[in-house]
Amino acid sequence: MTTGTLYLVPNTLGDGDDAMLAAVLPAAVQARAGTLGYYVGENAKSTRAFLKKIGTTRPIQEIEIRELNVNTPAAEIDRLLTPIVAGQDAGLVSEAGCPAVADPGALLVRRAHERGVKVVPLVGPSSILLALMASGLNGQSFAFHGYLPVDPAERAKRLRELEQQSRKARQTQIFIETPYRNQAMLDTLVATCAPSTLICVAADLTLATETIASRAVSAWKKAPAPNLHKRPAIFLMLAN
Repeated sequence: MTTGTLYLVPNTLGDGDDAMLAAVLPAAVQARAGTLGYYVGENAKSTRAFLKKIGTTRPIQEIEIRELNVNTPAAEIDRLLTPIVAGQDAGLVSEAGCPAVADPGALLVRRAHERGVKVVPLVGPSSILLALMASGLNGQSFAFHGYLPVDPAERAKRLRELEQQSRKARQTQIFIETPYRNQAMLDTLVATCAPSTLICVAADLTLATETIASRAVSAWKKAPAPNLHKRPAIFLMLAN
C-alpha cells in the first residue's frame, strides 16, 4: 500500500496583508497547501485561520484538523499519522514560521520517517535564519537554544555560559524569549556580557514594523532603548 505524503507547510511570522503573504509564501506553496484535506497543527482555530488566509480548494469545514502541541501524549503521534499511512496527503503547520523547527511537530516528522512516510518541506520564512542572515554575525557556525531560564539569576548565568561558548568556538548563539520579557532579556544581555560582545536583536521579521539592530554591548549601552514589548524577537550573540 502506498502511503500519503506529509508536507511541512510554513506559516507567516505574523499578521499582514496580501502583499506580505505573497512575499513570504510562494504561490506554488500556497496552492499545494490549499489542496490538502488533512492538517496537523498546534491549535485548530489558528490552523483554520491560516487556511482561510492562503485559500483552499474545498470548504474549510471539510478539512480535518488535529492538534499536536506540547501537551500531546507520545502515544497520540501514531494516531495522527494513521490517515497518512493509509494513503492520505497531509500538511503539518506551525503557529509561525517553519514547522518542526523549535516546534512540537518534529515528533510527527520523526515518526513519519520511521513509518516510511515521504516528508516534503515547503519553502517559507524561518525567523531564526532570517535573523542570522541580517545579523552580520558568524553564519558558518551557530547554535539555537530556544528559551533561556526565566529566573533573572539563572538567565544571567546561562548567558555567561553561552558567551563563553561563543568566544571559545567563534559560534553565534541564538535564542528567543516570550515577547513580554524581551526587554528584560536585552537588559540582562547588556548588563552581563563583555563590552565587545556583539548582540543582534531582530523583531517583527517580515512585517511592516520589522526592526533589526546589531552592535557591540558597549554601543547598546549608549543607544536609545528599542521598544520590544510584546513583539516577536530573536536574539543573537557573538563574543570576540
